[in-house]
Amino acid sequence: MSSSTQSDLPFSVLVEALEKISMTSSRIQMTAHLVELFKKTPPAVVDKVTYFLLGELWPSWTGLPELGVAEKMLIKAVSLSVNVPESKVEEQLKAAGDLGLVAEKLKLEKEHLGKGLLGFVKTVGEQLTVLRVYNSLTRIAHATGEGSRDVKLKILSGLLADASPREAKYIVRFIEGKLRAGIGEATIMDALSITYGGGAQNRPLVERAFNLRADLGTVAKVLAEQGIDALRKIKPQVGYPIRPMLAERLSDPEEILDKVGGKGLAEFKYDGERAQIHRIGERVWIFSRRLENITHQYPEVVSYILKYMKSREAIVEGEIVAFDPDTMELKPFQELMHRKRKHDVHVAMREYPVKVFLFDLLYANEVDYTSKPLIERKEKLKEIIDESEVLKLAEYLLIDNPRMLDEFFLKAIESGCEGLVVKAIHGNAIYQAGARGWLWIKYKRDYKSEMIDTVDLVVVGAFYGRGRRGGKYGALLMAAYNPELDVFESVCKVGSGFSDEDLEKMPEVLRQYVVPNKPPRVVVGSIEPDVWIEPALVAEVIGAEITLSPNHACAMNIVKPGAGLSIRFPRFIRWRPDKGPSEATTSDELVEMYKRQLKAIASERKALEEA
Repeated sequence: MSSSTQSDLPFSVLVEALEKISMTSSRIQMTAHLVELFKKTPPAVVDKVTYFLLGELWPSWTGLPELGVAEKMLIKAVSLSVNVPESKVEEQLKAAGDLGLVAEKLKLEKEHLGKGLLGFVKTVGEQLTVLRVYNSLTRIAHATGEGSRDVKLKILSGLLADASPREAKYIVRFIEGKLRAGIGEATIMDALSITYGGGAQNRPLVERAFNLRADLGTVAKVLAEQGIDALRKIKPQVGYPIRPMLAERLSDPEEILDKVGGKGLAEFKYDGERAQIHRIGERVWIFSRRLENITHQYPEVVSYILKYMKSREAIVEGEIVAFDPDTMELKPFQELMHRKRKHDVHVAMREYPVKVFLFDLLYANEVDYTSKPLIERKEKLKEIIDESEVLKLAEYLLIDNPRMLDEFFLKAIESGCEGLVVKAIHGNAIYQAGARGWLWIKYKRDYKSEMIDTVDLVVVGAFYGRGRRGGKYGALLMAAYNPELDVFESVCKVGSGFSDEDLEKMPEVLRQYVVPNKPPRVVVGSIEPDVWIEPALVAEVIGAEITLSPNHACAMNIVKPGAGLSIRFPRFIRWRPDKGPSEATTSDELVEMYKRQLKAIASERKALEEA
């Protein structure tokens, strides 16, 4: 193997792995194919391979540009690469519905034609490698200004011209954001730990590193080049978002206190946008719950941090909340959607001002606080913040009995909050980055009765509408997330709650996620949609109650053999762009909600009988 080969990988090797993975829905087999791929991958390019598997050039939080290649340009690039009219490409696209397949087919036709005329297939250009493909796509992403369209087209058509038919298919799909490999971060971490980490037993170390540095490509490269011990030394770094800690949910104060060890810290759950705020010197970054860089949306928050934070190097977490400057009352989360506009930010600042309520400290002055107990984190947070009207600590109370908890809960509701988050305060109550557990428990107002509580579900399919909705999508197939299996399990079909505007926009909202076959990470029962959707979009849904269902895959056989869980009379509330699919309501959470519902019904029946 030459030195050039040792620092690069033929792109065909990556494509071969993607082909194998696309033909299986078994996570075990996917992991095996990835291990085989990583064993062939030089450490120098393992980060690029990882990014490609994830369908990205770099993590979205970096703020680096997207590819910016519209379908029309991609069609032109395909036509130039195989020397056929654009009209032919468009015609085949209408029939196939997949431009990647069209590119592959046209390349095959060209090869067969060349073989027929010359008696052999003439290879044009050099063999594609991972580095060449990655660097070419990077140049396309960074091309801006006058003449950038021609530059992008030249690079792209040249890349496709040198690609084999299968390579062309995956390059086109990658650019379209439709790689369709069905590979999740969890499966990649499994393969990395087996290949470079000494075995599956070290998987937690790989996940911890990823949780502290939300860049799986970088984690993969450190692991491949330096070994598992290097991952043990990873700690938070300003500018690299940390995957947020998540909470479980309960509605019984006694059960909540029992889960956290009898004593806990009850904290207001503000109805705003969760934010992880990084500062080093005069530079500030703000990352959303989904780790998107939202700094540009909140320039005043940047100024708050620079003015009221004493530490010049820190990572803190809090909630950005809209408020009425006339009454100082807090406003609901929906008001912040106006801040999503990329233009006229300063106008939005005046119309929808915000406050920040900080609730945790993750890093300060070279100290990793994620491994410290909650009380220590809170005390240090107090030290580094000068509270003001616009930047303050989240209100909290140490509690040790259900009555205190309920009284503080009512105070939170009266203050315009959603409820409380009750947090464990024992010595092991560390910040579990990227994990959901019983160290944090949500206690919200609408957990008080059956299914007044909303859930966050992932769109995995769509159904064509009838009557007034003819020609549009009329309903969506929704799924809960099963983190243990890393799959999305169908739970209900939602057709109500949509406004006319929602229905008009839905084809465009879903278009880039439509796939021809069931995605590998989607599990359904007997209900199949008219159109399959790659799990990406999260919506808030409410229903009348949770019921047993033989038709849905959520928690199948967990509560009762042959039955899963479904939501009766579900209704769409709103899209949740602040949540990723893996942050949706889990199947286990729905099981717990169903059990509590049964318990509540039994209590009501008993009360009626006694009356």
